[in-house]
Amino acid sequence: MPKDLFNELDEEKKGRIISAGIAEFAQYSYNESSTNRIVKNAGISKGSLFKYFQSKEELYFYILDYIIAELMSSLEKGIERLPKDLLKRVIEYSELEFDWYVQNPDKYKLFKKAFINDNTEIYRKVKARYKLAGEGIYYEIFEEASTEQLNQKKERNIDILKWFLKGFNEEFINEMDSQDGVDNVKKEYLRRLKEYVVILREGLM
Repeated sequence: MPKDLFNELDEEKKGRIISAGIAEFAQYSYNESSTNRIVKNAGISKGSLFKYFQSKEELYFYILDYIIAELMSSLEKGIERLPKDLLKRVIEYSELEFDWYVQNPDKYKLFKKAFINDNTEIYRKVKARYKLAGEGIYYEIFEEASTEQLNQKKERNIDILKWFLKGFNEEFINEMDSQDGVDNVKKEYLRRLKEYVVILREGLM
């Protein structure tokens, strides 16, 4: 947790530090990242940074917590508007998540870097800290869904759809990195997603 002194900063200065941290950790791995660049881009002294955070690691996890909380908040607002049909919810939820990544490229890059298994100590700490992060969002997606037509138990269907979404979205997020036309990637993403949803509908219902 950051020291109380950081929380007492005005929002403009706090925002500069957060933005500089996001930009640095998005561009560089944790081990390659530099607090010297962070303080330079934030317009503060290095001594000031360590008055707010005990270490680079504490700053890193504060930034990750910040991004994950923002992502979850954005998705939860979108979930309120999803249709009742279960598999239509899958499609529209996936589009919400994809759009957030497109609209927040640095946050997405940092998020992705954090969860790549590079056999480092920081990755092991990330994995342990966020082991259950995002699990609740899948149950929230399906909580208000119409499930009367399903031929399996609701919990089992949620697990199947959760595994499907995680793998499918990860594949397309990787493709998004390697292509310039995000709109084209999104069209292909939705086209292929709908194909798989048809298969899921036939298998689950």
